[in-house]
Amino acid sequence: MGRPPRHPGHPRRAGADPGRDRPDLSDRPVTGAVPSPNIWHHTATYELENRAADPDGRLWSAMEERADWRGRTVLDLGCGSGFHLPRFAEYAAGVIGVEPHPGLVRLARRRIRGLPQVDVRSGTAQDVPLPDASVDVVHARWAYFFGPGCEPGLAELDRVVRRGGTALVIDNDGARSTFGGWFRRGYPHLPPPAEIERFWAQRGWTRTPVDMGWRFESRADLEAVVRIEFKREVADEILRHHQGLDVDYAVNLWSKDF
Repeated sequence: MGRPPRHPGHPRRAGADPGRDRPDLSDRPVTGAVPSPNIWHHTATYELENRAADPDGRLWSAMEERADWRGRTVLDLGCGSGFHLPRFAEYAAGVIGVEPHPGLVRLARRRIRGLPQVDVRSGTAQDVPLPDASVDVVHARWAYFFGPGCEPGLAELDRVVRRGGTALVIDNDGARSTFGGWFRRGYPHLPPPAEIERFWAQRGWTRTPVDMGWRFESRADLEAVVRIEFKREVADEILRHHQGLDVDYAVNLWSKDF
């Protein structure tokens, strides 16, 4: 994971970053962090992916329907380079990003300069560096992958979220969409979608399916992102058959009130 712990079957590598600049991420991550090769090794390209995701704001709308962070404290678990922190800071009273990789922590802190209500800390989901009952809303995007295996992180949510708070977990929906088909093809060893959904439902989480989409500014950007998410042979096949700059991409928004 480039963030809090993920299921041990999380993709370990994709293709090569096509010569883009990247920060020094050679520092040792916090103990217990599972590598997230896309953002750890291809940080600039992952920034393109963040910019392309949810171009029409459907995922953000779904999140806002489930949790109101106006005037409240938000925890972004696995904040990476801090891409989403400024948006939460527009309305939240305080925002805390937690990230296990020192290089990404530095990038996130650089991004939030001038935002005094935002703090970035080094840590993992199974050992969140916050007191009990200290946050109202938790956002974890691509950080609790695949359900089974993330139980220690979920236990920490019980500790740090105040009563009346809400946690939001975003994950791929491998059961549908163009990207879902790519995902199943690229990572056939992962639990099937029905098993993942059962994991969350049995623990009291609510599923909101969202068709968020990808929309890139150039074909080169799309190809670069596909190559950091999939092995070379899978990426080559995807790019041979997919035309244009948009990708139908479905995710699950899992939410739970505390």
